[in-house]
Amino acid sequence: MVIPLLMILGFVVFCLWAYDAMIDIRPKVTRPPGGDDGMVLEGLEKDLKAHVRVFAADIGPRNVFNPKNLEEAFLYLRRFWEEMGYEVKVETFQAEGHTCRNAVVEIPGRSASDEIVVVGAHYDTVGYSPGANDNGSAVAGLLELSRLFKEVSPRRTLRFVAFANEEPPFFKTRNMGSLVYAKGCRRRGEKIVAMVCLETIGYYRKEKGTQKYPFPLSACYPDTGDFLAVVGNLQSKPLVQSFARHFMEESDFPIQCAALFSLVPGIDWSDHWSFWEVGYPAIMLTDTALFRYPYYHTTEDTPDKLDYQSLARVTYGIHRALLRLVDHP
Repeated sequence: MVIPLLMILGFVVFCLWAYDAMIDIRPKVTRPPGGDDGMVLEGLEKDLKAHVRVFAADIGPRNVFNPKNLEEAFLYLRRFWEEMGYEVKVETFQAEGHTCRNAVVEIPGRSASDEIVVVGAHYDTVGYSPGANDNGSAVAGLLELSRLFKEVSPRRTLRFVAFANEEPPFFKTRNMGSLVYAKGCRRRGEKIVAMVCLETIGYYRKEKGTQKYPFPLSACYPDTGDFLAVVGNLQSKPLVQSFARHFMEESDFPIQCAALFSLVPGIDWSDHWSFWEVGYPAIMLTDTALFRYPYYHTTEDTPDKLDYQSLARVTYGIHRALLRLVDHP
């Protein structure tokens, strides 16, 4: 009798946890793209596609084992931001005998609170993968978000950061670019109230059976891979809630969100983990990577695989949600 009782208790605990993790949010306002927004989306789609092509086709695999390509990607980022009129701050560190760089631009907040919102994405790739989706889609989104915010005067300071060395063998090591950066922020006593990590945001499918999950989440979420996921740990649940609500009130693009234990596979698989490590609230925005994208970490992760229309809608929705987040009291 003991084992069946334990199984029943475990099932009850899982149901309670799942109910709490699957944050129930209903939008107050739905704003489907159209009118001027539609014109913005058309140009955004074109620009995002051009960025992804540069990173994944013109440059290709970029990491310390392809140092020339990694440097070329960094120079592209810096040049784009400088041409936009941003002052680019560069954080350098050593890994495997190579100089690696994080690139940072900032829009100072108009409030005296010193609160900071960080939006980040890694620009390196794993091995010999061209990295169109991982993480060219997210870096393209990062660049276009910085363009959309160029003339905005936010209440909170807004930073855009491109990280090196997210991929193995540096993931969760001292040479991971986002960990180097997050530790520096904590050491300087910076008041980061939110970190938004962009990770593989370019692949969406409308067919059933196109979405997988780590156990036991398949019992709680849809099997169609047409949504953006907003993911955090339990400590970041308020940020998951506020960002998801802002997104849903500004865009009709489907999203799913959850605040989960970090031990669930995939929950901490990007640069937001680094900010959790030093005590900052952080979320990941993702198309769920390997749980949906069949070309994850392969040589087939090429620009032709991405859904650029959806990528534009996602990027614009993130922009609109961030507008609210950086102006929140």
